Amino acid sequence: MRIARIAQPDGLAFAAIEGDGDDLTAVEIADDPFANPTFTGRRWPLADVRLLAPFLPPKIVAIGRNYAEHAAELGNEVPAEPLMFLKPNTAVIGPNADIKLPAVSERVDFEGELAVVVGVGGRDIPASRARQSVLGYTIANDVTARDLQKTDGQWTRAKGFDTFCPLGPWVETEFDPSDVAIRTEVDGVVKQDSRTSLLLHGIPELIEYISSVMTLRPLDVILTGTPAGVGPLAAGQTVSVTVEGLGTLTNTVTNR
Repeated sequence: MRIARIAQPDGLAFAAIEGDGDDLTAVEIADDPFANPTFTGRRWPLADVRLLAPFLPPKIVAIGRNYAEHAAELGNEVPAEPLMFLKPNTAVIGPNADIKLPAVSERVDFEGELAVVVGVGGRDIPASRARQSVLGYTIANDVTARDLQKTDGQWTRAKGFDTFCPLGPWVETEFDPSDVAIRTEVDGVVKQDSRTSLLLHGIPELIEYISSVMTLRPLDVILTGTPAGVGPLAAGQTVSVTVEGLGTLTNTVTNR
């Protein structure tokens, strides 16, 4: 099931997204969309509603340098263990919202990523049962002030500005993430083009590693890392991240 949050004529709602290609319909969910959803019977063509971020995660745990070519392009060694950092949930925006470039940074980069949505969560989850802790998958853009990342030495400011975590367009609960294409385009030009099979640390390993440090809660989000090809964004551009089988997350870029 594709679960989305929408702005519809009467307000906000969760909805299941049905259909294929451009013929998509939002079917309103009556209660908890992440349990056993029931439906109100109301539906709208997707073009008649506005997609929002699917939910507000309690926390966002991100993994750096998880594709070898991306580590190399920035002159870094491949980490022996997952390189973990946090992004605040105040950075989350939805599809078609503006990524706002802060005046303090002279270079803000896109980083297209596959995102894992935690279901039951827990602590010390072994890799062997990690997939049982996953609710589904979505798409993220780990927007990064690259110059501040270098000067600060740690990544909180560079990764944490408001609007620096586009998320969406929905959560897909039936999805195999093991080997799918991931691509980022800026103004229609392909900048990143890779496959999730090239992840250095796979999703079960990431869940085991993260949960050995901190408890994973329902609806926490894990950003699995970005492939090679990251680059700068400028006001007026449009950036789109596509994960095969999930869809496309598109955002515009403006100055803050």
